[in-house]
Amino acid sequence: MKKYLLIALLCIGIPVLAEPLYDTSNEAKLDYNQGVDYYKAGQYEKSLAAFKRAIATDPSYIDAYYNMGLILEYLKKDDEALAVFKQIIVRKPDDYESVYKAANLSYKLGQYDNAKKYLSLIPSNNTMYETAQVLAQNMGTDIQTIKAEAAKAAAIEAAKAANYKNDIYNDLPSPTGIASDRAGNLYVACFSDNMIYKITPDGKRMIFIKDTKINGPIAMASDGYDNLYVSNYNGNNVIKITPTGSISNVISNVQKPYGISINDGLLYVSSQGSNSVLKYKL
Repeated sequence: MKKYLLIALLCIGIPVLAEPLYDTSNEAKLDYNQGVDYYKAGQYEKSLAAFKRAIATDPSYIDAYYNMGLILEYLKKDDEALAVFKQIIVRKPDDYESVYKAANLSYKLGQYDNAKKYLSLIPSNNTMYETAQVLAQNMGTDIQTIKAEAAKAAAIEAAKAANYKNDIYNDLPSPTGIASDRAGNLYVACFSDNMIYKITPDGKRMIFIKDTKINGPIAMASDGYDNLYVSNYNGNNVIKITPTGSISNVISNVQKPYGISINDGLLYVSSQGSNSVLKYKL
């Protein structure tokens, strides 16, 4: 167990601060100690602010991160607490108390895959292992199974990575915009031929769609449902193409639409003809 962490009083469940062991600057220590004092006085927000100042002075001050994370957890700000413990893990991946905290908070937030990911990192010879095993059992599994599943997933990803290679796709007629879907397929807009090519992850190419509604395609973007949005430069409009190839008009009367982007349910299109950028809610 860390000697500088917040140790829970079993009788009332309120965490108690202890002195840090981490060697840092005097300014950071002063802020840390002030955070302890504020905490003892029940002034939790001021305590958090003091720990944040200590971290601002020394971004590697693990003690301050940990205490801040546990206070946030005590205040039932689980999302914020999880973000803090993630910061610890980035700086010190073998801090398995923080890894367990991240697992437990992920579990409380319903992020079960993330909880398993963190549990898989805890070695069997670590003091947190038995505690972690209890959490795994609460999820209807055990750490051995979680580790086996993680190893299998890692092997699959490694096999995929081994097959990845730099490549070039030649002989595409006047390629302009590109986009991809969730399955890893690449779509290429071909300006002069008014069509969209599809290239599968294994390199196979085919005509995805060629239609009179595609008129000078320039840029493309894909949404979270694998729909393609295409700026028709010659058609002065933006069209939507579904995964099954159905085409519909999204925005009409756009003067020479060029660049296109989708973010958080909003479609952005640059209009060269009007020197403007359009924002459209999907």
